[in-house]
Amino acid sequence: MRQGNAPQAAVSDEIFMREALALAHKAAAIGEVPVGALVVRGGVVLGRGHNAPISCSDPTAHAEIRALREAAAVIGNYRLVDCDLYVTLEPCAMCAGAIMQARLARLVFGALDPKSGACGSVTDLFSERRLNHHTKMRAGVLAEECGELLSSFFLARRKASGSDVED
Repeated sequence: MRQGNAPQAAVSDEIFMREALALAHKAAAIGEVPVGALVVRGGVVLGRGHNAPISCSDPTAHAEIRALREAAAVIGNYRLVDCDLYVTLEPCAMCAGAIMQARLARLVFGALDPKSGACGSVTDLFSERRLNHHTKMRAGVLAEECGELLSSFFLARRKASGSDVED
C-alpha cells in the first residue's frame, strides 16, 4: 500500500470493523459468542457472517467461515483473491486455514484471542514460511470495542450460570 493511501485505508478498516461488530452483536443476541466477520472487495461487502455453531449445530459455523462461504457463492469461486476479511476476534487455526485456502489478500481483526488465536497469540500460521500463501494482516482495529463485547458477553454468561469459570 502506498504511503498516501494509509490514512484512507485506516478509516475504511474502521468502517468495515464497525459493520463486523454489528454482526457480532447479532451473534450475542442469539446466545452465540459475539464474533462478526465480513469479506470485502473493492469497498463492496461480498459476504457477512456471525458465529452460529450452537444454533446451526455445526462446529465450523464460525463467523469467518460463514462470511467466506457467502462471498464465494456471490462470486462463484472459492478463491477470494483481492478480498479482505474483517473479523472482530483473531481467527482460530481452522479459520486461519480457510483464509489461506481462499487466498485472501488481507486479514483485519480486532481483539487478540490468547486462548486459540492462530495469528500471533497462540501460534502464527500466517508467518509459517513452509505454507504456500501468506495473507497480509492488520491486528488491533477497534480492539478495545471488540474485546469489551466479548468480555461483557462472558461475564454475563458466568453470572447467569453462577460460575466463575471462564469459557
